Amino acid sequence: MPANGSASKLSQLIGNTDLLTIPSLSKLTQCDISVKCEFQNPGGSVKDRAALQMVLSAIESGDLKPGMTIVEGTAGNTGIGLAVVAKSLGFNLKVVMPKGQAKEKEQMIELHGAELILVDPVPFANENHFYHTARRIAEENADFWWANQFENTANADAHYLTTGPEIFEQTNGDITYFVSAAGTGGTIGGITKYLKEQNEQIGTVCVDPNGSGVFNFLQSGEYKATQGGSFTEGIGIMRLVDNFREAKVDETITLPDSDIVTLANYVRQQDGLVLGSSSALNVAAAFYTAVQKGPLSGGAKQHVVTLACDLGERSVSKLYNNEFLETKGINPDTESMEEMTTRYTQTTDLLKKVTFQYN
Repeated sequence: MPANGSASKLSQLIGNTDLLTIPSLSKLTQCDISVKCEFQNPGGSVKDRAALQMVLSAIESGDLKPGMTIVEGTAGNTGIGLAVVAKSLGFNLKVVMPKGQAKEKEQMIELHGAELILVDPVPFANENHFYHTARRIAEENADFWWANQFENTANADAHYLTTGPEIFEQTNGDITYFVSAAGTGGTIGGITKYLKEQNEQIGTVCVDPNGSGVFNFLQSGEYKATQGGSFTEGIGIMRLVDNFREAKVDETITLPDSDIVTLANYVRQQDGLVLGSSSALNVAAAFYTAVQKGPLSGGAKQHVVTLACDLGERSVSKLYNNEFLETKGINPDTESMEEMTTRYTQTTDLLKKVTFQYN
């Protein structure tokens, strides 16, 4: 974002988001729990940063030239971010997206002027997976450029160059833990790499939704899914990609969707903060981390930072929809936040040390 707060292109507004300390959760834990408000980006998510950096790097390298079309496969937010950047910088965009994602994301991609191509959701090994479909479309035309967010390390560079430094500056270097889920691995890769370079003692935690394999991979080197599946979108992965190789992760945790629902409803009611599903997972893991780590020696507060990845309104049809939650066997009223806090206090073994060296 321009230093004077004035811009001539929408893409120039990406970055420099605020850091919000959540009052209710900080009071419950006697720690500072803060979220980086990535929903403030013009495309409404953290993926705006990666989209901009990937495009700018491709322009600089000569891979993306005026008049070319950008192609990408995405679960939603990267597509929206690329749509904002493409329109701002004068490129066309084709987005390949699996069916079944939040309708709000499909609508925003098209509203920002991109062509949306919906495909059936299939395993990664299937050639019709959205990732492979996007690659094929790009390869079929010399005037198309494939963003390839999973392997394109300009994704992680975006967070090494901007998000990480912003967090360190906004906490005056006093951040003690950083917590994040991983999708492409770019966000957690770039931020943890930067923070560890500033202070090796900053703890880093990767949270994984049920049904993903990152949790087991970080302990055994095997992508083995945890039991069940999650309705979160755009996070969790079943293979090692170049962006995640950048990550410096100390501990890992997996949490059920029921905890996401309890946490999201609590901060919405107490703080007026409407989180998306991936953001709620991040904050639940940050909350557990704060509960378990407790005060620093001498009574100083821990400062646990995570990301509010996108606009909460993109999760209305799932996270805040009781009819949808019923189909997943989740009752929002089963457990109160106070009961969840007690459970988190008593359950001391959810955080696992990372034992597999992947980078």
